[in-house]
Amino acid sequence: MGAGKTSVGLRLAEALGKTFIDSDREIEKKTGASIPLIFELEGEKGFREREHEAINQLTRENNIVLATGGGSILNRENRKFMKQRGYVIYLQTPLDQLLERTAKDKNRPLLQTDNPRKTLGDIIEKREPLYLEIADLVYKTNNKQLRDVISSIVTILQSKNQQKTA
Repeated sequence: MGAGKTSVGLRLAEALGKTFIDSDREIEKKTGASIPLIFELEGEKGFREREHEAINQLTRENNIVLATGGGSILNRENRKFMKQRGYVIYLQTPLDQLLERTAKDKNRPLLQTDNPRKTLGDIIEKREPLYLEIADLVYKTNNKQLRDVISSIVTILQSKNQQKTA
């Protein structure tokens, strides 16, 4: 949540000549409603069901870079779909940086609390082990510029592809 999945995903897709898809935007397109409105009307459970359907469908696509919502990792089947059908990159980002990035974002229903730092810390504590469990690459963003993140990830991916063909 706030790690830069959409920004990195979009630029990474451009660099790799792939199509970029954001699962949250796909859910919004399909429903005609914003994520906060879906949370308001259906609760987190309703949203997670929609998210699961989207992840199942989108992970079947070819030649894409998929940015998933941060909470999609909570569903065991989503983790299975991501791991079996794709290459998973976990953007590991320090709590302070996540707080800074999400501080004024009203489109993050789970952070609309009196203590966003504690909430975000709890979210990281719950989700990070799941990301680490399925990640093919753990990339520490640590306040790096977007162009540097993209350049590094592209270099890592190219190196891995060369190793496979060697």
